[in-house]
Amino acid sequence: MRSKKLLAVLLMLGAAILSGNGLAQDIPAADKRMAEVRHLDLPYQLPEYRTQAEWQARAAELRKQILVSAGLSPMPDKTPIRATIFGLVDGGNYTVEKVYFESSPGFYVTGNLYRPKNVTGKVPAVLCPHGHWTYGRLENQPNNSGPARAANFARQGYVAFSYDMVGYNDSAAISHRFADHNVTGREALWGVNLLGLQLWNSMRALDFLLTLPEVDAERIACTGESGGGTQTFLLMAVDERVKTASPVNMVSFIMQGGSLCENAPNLRVDTNNVEFAALMAPRPLFLVSATGDWTKNMLTSEYPAIQRIYRLFSAEDKVAAVQMNAPHNYNQESREAVYGWFAHWLQSRAERSPIKERSGGVAAAPDLLVFYGRPRPANELNEAQLADSLIAAAKKQLADALPKDAAGLARYRAAFGDAYKYSLLAAEPTPAELIIARGAKATQGDIVSEPILLSRKQAQDRVALTIWRSNKNAPTPAVSNFVLAPVPVDTDLNSALAQLVKAGHTVVTLKSFAGGREIPKNIKFFTTYNRTDEANRVQDILTALTFMRQSLLSEVEARGGKTTLSVVAQGRAGLVALLARGLASRVDRMVVDAGQFGSASEADFLKLLPIPGLRRAGDFTTAIALAPLTPLLVYNTGGKFATETIAGLYARLGRAEHFQAQTENISEAALLAWLTGK
Repeated sequence: MRSKKLLAVLLMLGAAILSGNGLAQDIPAADKRMAEVRHLDLPYQLPEYRTQAEWQARAAELRKQILVSAGLSPMPDKTPIRATIFGLVDGGNYTVEKVYFESSPGFYVTGNLYRPKNVTGKVPAVLCPHGHWTYGRLENQPNNSGPARAANFARQGYVAFSYDMVGYNDSAAISHRFADHNVTGREALWGVNLLGLQLWNSMRALDFLLTLPEVDAERIACTGESGGGTQTFLLMAVDERVKTASPVNMVSFIMQGGSLCENAPNLRVDTNNVEFAALMAPRPLFLVSATGDWTKNMLTSEYPAIQRIYRLFSAEDKVAAVQMNAPHNYNQESREAVYGWFAHWLQSRAERSPIKERSGGVAAAPDLLVFYGRPRPANELNEAQLADSLIAAAKKQLADALPKDAAGLARYRAAFGDAYKYSLLAAEPTPAELIIARGAKATQGDIVSEPILLSRKQAQDRVALTIWRSNKNAPTPAVSNFVLAPVPVDTDLNSALAQLVKAGHTVVTLKSFAGGREIPKNIKFFTTYNRTDEANRVQDILTALTFMRQSLLSEVEARGGKTTLSVVAQGRAGLVALLARGLASRVDRMVVDAGQFGSASEADFLKLLPIPGLRRAGDFTTAIALAPLTPLLVYNTGGKFATETIAGLYARLGRAEHFQAQTENISEAALLAWLTGK
């Protein structure tokens, strides 16, 4: 007990000296991850991008983040849509028909297809998603009319498809609370969410339009308002088939969207809607805003920010914005402005000025409702069945992709690498990103300790390490062994780690991210804007590994010495460390406590690793597949943590001797033997 108190005093002294270190001024006083809870109403801004290449690199990352958040990475198989078109109504100078098709087996997209009459040759097409109006795509009042919008596009020579949000009008089998990630459930683990379903529906709606012989694939547009504006900018961000777009009354720095269908887990971590809208660059983009909603600052704030991105492409003429003196809307004035913009880019009209709507009534609701007086499809799934179906498809995709040889491993990494990285939203920082503050060394008996604080410049986090070395005069070993050991915040150096230090290893203990943030009750969609505690702990391991390579291993290697970098993760740190392995550029050896975690148990994941999208990305299997197959020992499996797939990967790729698993705990002697390869 006395030695523990002495050690605590020494560490406190080291921390005090650390705070006076010259570099410590750059270390934030508090970890921003604990101090700030991001949410949909927090004011945001667009970072400065100095070159086109810098923006394009960021844009590629954002597209991956959107697709992974939506559960669409790797992309699901596109099954036959089997579209049914019927119930033609003659509108005089256009026609309107009822449509339903399968975006995935057993789920139907429903809507109306508006077409110009007397079409010759190819014509442009417009997708028309809608916002959260009472009557959805059928809303017809002064502030918004979905039928008037689509009918006027058809009168102007476009094919227009107006389709339902999930849970609206004919899309009645699934509610607008599908896979609600505010209620913790397995769907979040598998990337199944309402936003992803609607984004997939939009992509399949594009597929549907392109089955029509009169549609010109090079002249496709999309425009929607409010929640339909969110659908618009997400589709245009990830689908290059959209050639011009107009998200209406949605792009804002001060409100990101309050509906479940706009807030998938991980979607806006470190980003916001304005940055998403800029992903359209350099394709033509028209931003419509209103003085009476959250887009009121468009002309002085959001639009200039997006202009800066277009300027990087010398494409300032391809982005424009207007603002209407009106409440939240897609009213006639807004629609007319969009007609003029689309006609310029899709119909070779010289002007961009508004085009007046042609007067005329809209079809009656019975003529537009797809299943009015008609039975619903016999194979249509309910919510539980659809969730099961989507999860089963994801499991099959994983199973089919499991590598059997080196070529298969390369394909697996290409397919699931992005899903894995962007489910964790973690990465090794570059040495240049690190801020390092060293404290004063302290000696107790045969052990010397040195406290370290790390921070990543942009993240403003705060990561506490301690370096432990033996001060005995011993012959210089042929190989310098360095061990990273994630430990709880109240742990310093346990017996097993002390034995490693005395055996000549340099041990670095990492105080894991404390977590336990207090989330105000009025904050919705926490995981849309913030990483989970477990994902932050993965990041801290990666940050610590960069520090060790930069500041410890490099010193030895610069003198011509050889080094090994190992990770020893005991207790609950074991699972997190194994996940970090998949994103680490170098781990020579690893010893992991599985903690008798049920790797096939959704309940165990939800309790201990509630990371959105992790199971969709392949969790521990992908962590192993992405990493070099260096020696790995997994212990304390208890028969619950399945290691057969991991063992199979090692065996099929000629590394069987590098993997070992055991159901019980490991002795200190066995731990030391494994790390030294003896």
